[in-house]
Amino acid sequence: MQFTFAHNNFNVLNLEKSLTFYKDALQLKEVRRYEPPDKSFIIVYLGDGKMHHQLELTWLKDRKEPYNLGDNEFHLAFKVDDFAAAHAQHEKMGCICLENKAMGIYFINDPDDYWLEIIPQKR
Repeated sequence: MQFTFAHNNFNVLNLEKSLTFYKDALQLKEVRRYEPPDKSFIIVYLGDGKMHHQLELTWLKDRKEPYNLGDNEFHLAFKVDDFAAAHAQHEKMGCICLENKAMGIYFINDPDDYWLEIIPQKR
């Protein structure tokens, strides 16, 4: 028996805003989408084009209030080959929420305040 990662899920309030953010901030692209006939929710899977692991964004039609992320002690991490360019892009976007220069990493937050760690390719 062998298990492999498939995806992580984030629930979002504004699907289009989130899709734009993930495209602009992390170059993730829509891989597939599911919407039931009653249109009560939409699930969009995003990928980086290299790994099989995907980020699933779920939008619920009737959800109006922000999600309670608790202490927000969880995150996804992304490696980047040009750390300085990524940092400049995220700084321009205004989405850097925490920097740890001693560790050589920083975090960005998406429109729903999920944290995403950015680390250099070679550490």
